[in-house]
Amino acid sequence: MSKKKSLSIQPLADRVVVKPAAAETTTSSGLVIPDTAKEKPMKGLVMAVGPGKKDEPVTLKTGDTVLYGKYAGTEINIDGEDYLIMRESDVLAVI
Repeated sequence: MSKKKSLSIQPLADRVVVKPAAAETTTSSGLVIPDTAKEKPMKGLVMAVGPGKKDEPVTLKTGDTVLYGKYAGTEINIDGEDYLIMRESDVLAVI
């Protein structure tokens, strides 16, 4: 995820585009987790940030690693890559 690339999407208002981290494929003891049992990742990299609202500027910036709610955002696919677009308020913390 360290490779930054320009997106062809510009979020509006207080929205951000996040690239989710890869889901865990093994447990800490080495057991392989099947696709049907994998948890949805709740951590990702901010790829694009909107300009914010008139009275509320956006505090996140491109390149931040963030934690977000399990069901936050809308899944989108751009150039074969999966992303989430969500409001800045759906982001719980910056890591």
